[in-house]
Amino acid sequence: MKTALQKFGKFLSAMVMPNIGAFIAWGFITALFIETGWLPNEGFASIQPFMLSYLLPILIAAQGGKMVGGERGRVMGAIAVVGCIAGAPGTPMLMGAMAMGPLAGWVIKKFDQAIDGKQPAGFEMLINNFSVGIIGMLLALVGYVVIGPFMAAILAILAAGVQVLVDHSLLPLAAIFIEPAKVLFLNNAINHGVFTPIATVQAAEAGKSIMFMLEPNPGPGLGVLLAYALFAKDEMTKSSAPGAIIIHFFGGIHEIYFPYVLMNPVVIIAPIVGNIVAIFFYLITGCGLVGSPSPGSIIAFTMMSPPSQMILTWLGVIIATAVSFVIASPIVKMSGAKNLDEAQSQMAEMKAEAKGTAVTAAAGGIKNAAEVKKVVFACDAGMGSSAMGATKFRNRVKAVRPDLTVINTSVDNIPADCDIAVVQTTLVERAKKSAPQAQMVTIGNFLADPALDALYIQLTTGDAPAAATDAESPLASLPSTVAISKKILVKEGLKLNQKSVTKEEAIQAAGELLAKLGYVDASYADAMQEREKLVTTYMGMGVAIPHGTTQAKGTVKKTGIVLLQYPDGVQFGDEKAQLVFGIAGIGDEHLDLLGKICETLEDENVLDVMKTTDDADWILKQLS
Repeated sequence: MKTALQKFGKFLSAMVMPNIGAFIAWGFITALFIETGWLPNEGFASIQPFMLSYLLPILIAAQGGKMVGGERGRVMGAIAVVGCIAGAPGTPMLMGAMAMGPLAGWVIKKFDQAIDGKQPAGFEMLINNFSVGIIGMLLALVGYVVIGPFMAAILAILAAGVQVLVDHSLLPLAAIFIEPAKVLFLNNAINHGVFTPIATVQAAEAGKSIMFMLEPNPGPGLGVLLAYALFAKDEMTKSSAPGAIIIHFFGGIHEIYFPYVLMNPVVIIAPIVGNIVAIFFYLITGCGLVGSPSPGSIIAFTMMSPPSQMILTWLGVIIATAVSFVIASPIVKMSGAKNLDEAQSQMAEMKAEAKGTAVTAAAGGIKNAAEVKKVVFACDAGMGSSAMGATKFRNRVKAVRPDLTVINTSVDNIPADCDIAVVQTTLVERAKKSAPQAQMVTIGNFLADPALDALYIQLTTGDAPAAATDAESPLASLPSTVAISKKILVKEGLKLNQKSVTKEEAIQAAGELLAKLGYVDASYADAMQEREKLVTTYMGMGVAIPHGTTQAKGTVKKTGIVLLQYPDGVQFGDEKAQLVFGIAGIGDEHLDLLGKICETLEDENVLDVMKTTDDADWILKQLS
């Protein structure tokens, strides 16, 4: 149950968190320019209703659609939620966006799966555009008739329930659930998934809402950290607390104090009581914030406070800190707690569970490997290296794990449902930003890397890596005429028995040949050189596949591949490449041939011959 709640909470918060900047902009405009704001201005204040009614729901729905259905899901979510907005005029449709966005993404994803491989050649763009337009229109109508009014009713019920808690002074009791949930990493889910939508509606009506103050108050956590800074027995823990205080209080990173609670779970009483008292104080003084203070720092807390209530807002933080400190201090003094390292390890595991992914074991293992459903091979452009790597690994693993999806993409567009991302070392940081929920597997090359052998073992039986399968590549289900009808690889694109040159010269020669055959503009060769500087395109097994950067796709006229053979090899770092495939691709048109290349590489005898033969017709036959 806890895991299910964590995953659901993560999903909700993941729709809101990327758009927090928009919430902050809306909050600033509200705080500054409404009638009771810092700088009242009727004209500027008129901006905030449009942001609340249209901008925020559309951003949330687009993000939810993208999480489920990729870029097409993003457009679908934005279209569909407008129907919800129109169906419940006057009601901010934030919760409706959280429902409609993922629904729209799921619908277009299922549609794409149903027509996969069935689109007539040449009609792909037409079908893709009209399917989003027509299905998006239908969902917008459903949103207008059903989802918008339904969500408006739900929001009214929730708001009424909150009002009951406020009227009967019971709202402080919410802290009994809030503080333990924060330590279980449900804080963002509760704050942005539940409190923020309700608070936003209240702030739109009353100019402020106490609901914005329930979870982000830095006082309860600050009290715990002060107690450890003064009274902890373990010197390392004691000396680490002051730095944690700065990060927590001024940076708003509440996760920094979670390990200190986990060191001695009884300490959780302190922030609970501290927050109860602070919420009660805010209730009796009529305090509230005008927008979501994210992150939950004293700076954001102050900026979102109405000017007339700033001192009261600070006082509530001070009260929460004092109460939490008084309760935590004797517990810390008497505690024989585990050290901070152990608590941080426990926290890392809990945080990974909350994100829906496992912590990598010390030896590089993967926990709950059977639960891994999607592996994504990612390179800079998602054009060549990752496509070949994904195809080879898919062929290898599918006989044992037919349930496992193995795809490739660019490192900046890793899907939200990715469990494991396979990337080259220099791209890891970009991959983490693109898919923070995914476990990273770093490799040197995409075809023959020990990390891929380890990944195979971890995802299957734990035995030695299985022999490569002779089963047909999934890419072979693409029309067999692609390579011929599109002239992706032609005899004129083969240059055999070339003399050894430098890596840069080999890449330049491939780029110039692509341009000579009309596949690309002359500037594409420069983009290929830039791509090589980012991370090597050497794939292993004597094969390199240089190609342009993502930004160079506009210089590609049509999909094409050329092959330059260097029997004595071209030095790519510490390795030599005898086969240099130059690639220029539009969409997925080149993947069929890349899949065939991967199948060819499975046969070492064929690969060895291909590195030295002067028979161009034989090579074309092997790759056709």
